[in-house]
Amino acid sequence: MALVDLVMPKMGESITEATILRWHKKPGDFVKQDETLMDIATDKVDSEVPSTTEGVLEEALFNENDVVPVGAVIARIRTGQQAAATAPVIPPQQPIAAQAPVQQNQEVPYQPGPAHTMKSNGIRFYSPLVLNIAASEGISMSELERITGTGNEGRVTKKDILDYVSGDRTQATERPGITEQPAAPAEKEKPQPMVIPSSTTVITPQETRSPVTYSGNVEIIEMDRMRRLIADHMVKSKSTSAHVTSFSEADVTNMVMWREKIKKDFEKREGEKITFTPLFIEAIVKCIKKYPMLNSSIDGDKIIIKKDINIGMATALPSGNLIVPIIKGADQLNLVGLTRHVNNMANNARNNKLRPDDTQGGTFTFTNVGTFGSLMGTPIINQPQVAILATGAIKKRPVVIETEQGDSIAIRHMMYVSMSYDHRIIDGSLGATFVTAVVKELENFDVNRSF
Repeated sequence: MALVDLVMPKMGESITEATILRWHKKPGDFVKQDETLMDIATDKVDSEVPSTTEGVLEEALFNENDVVPVGAVIARIRTGQQAAATAPVIPPQQPIAAQAPVQQNQEVPYQPGPAHTMKSNGIRFYSPLVLNIAASEGISMSELERITGTGNEGRVTKKDILDYVSGDRTQATERPGITEQPAAPAEKEKPQPMVIPSSTTVITPQETRSPVTYSGNVEIIEMDRMRRLIADHMVKSKSTSAHVTSFSEADVTNMVMWREKIKKDFEKREGEKITFTPLFIEAIVKCIKKYPMLNSSIDGDKIIIKKDINIGMATALPSGNLIVPIIKGADQLNLVGLTRHVNNMANNARNNKLRPDDTQGGTFTFTNVGTFGSLMGTPIINQPQVAILATGAIKKRPVVIETEQGDSIAIRHMMYVSMSYDHRIIDGSLGATFVTAVVKELENFDVNRSF
């Protein structure tokens, strides 16, 4: 028999931590290899973590809703023929406290130990969220150390610190099995400034705000986790990039007529329905090759031009939220390949089957606001990219067209195209030129092309 450590897997180049949403197994349960052990969530997507081996779940080192860094050991599985007989350990819903047994009525002095999650350097571990709340509430590190932790191994959870903030902060804090004597007034420790990692954004939790009274007949809906993340990303993007939006109009009659002509044969031969999305992405990719500055990002005072063209396609979920799966190497795919990738990503997104890597590494984003009947939009840049292009609804309108015989009025399929870009590096001339180039690609669509 042997104990095998299960670690939090790496789920993308920019993802450093994940939140445990749900444990599918509890200590003492038998687990098959590749069987789902837990559900986790990152700031991009929810996913499942399978077991890397077969055996009995010996212990779960984190609770549901805990934020766990990538690479950390999250569970241990006992393998071998005798594994099924292994005694279960405390389930993850209960605090896992390793305390030495004591005799009855024997007083145990407080000593830092595993129940308080000490790092190798002796510093108690706190999640970024707890540090954020502590910093925003002016709680010093020494004060934070005295808060009772009800989480895994005595860890201070979000609920613990919010209960502490909402209660009497001057009241002596107790820990299980520990009796603390209040310090004499003369020895009262002065609050020390809280130091948090530079990568951590300080936020004010909604629960700590003053109560708001809403007048009239209202319904209050709590944002779900994904909507809160979307809201945070949108605000950060607007505060990061200098947004400018350029507009143009495209006559996509040739494209509409071609698709109408071939869509049945396309589905019969390829087993896929062809929408306008792969046609739009195809045109965008061609223009990015001409104007690679649109396929870049900013790092301080450096411009990072990406050689890979990975197109993100904004996809609406049944819940009303939005996610952006990535078509990687879009410039290496023909129209059939683009169609397959578009349909697969859209279906996986709607059925919550996207992998964490499916939303990582995008270099340019496309969104079709016309899907919902909108004529045009002013999309917000998907950081750290520098541009996002939107297409509106295709409408038949009478327009003036130029012919060799002179001007005439005809019914054409018209569509607005808009692009928001980062004015820090993309000037109006380049932004407008790129939009115009996309429009020309769409208008010059070859009606005699094959697929």
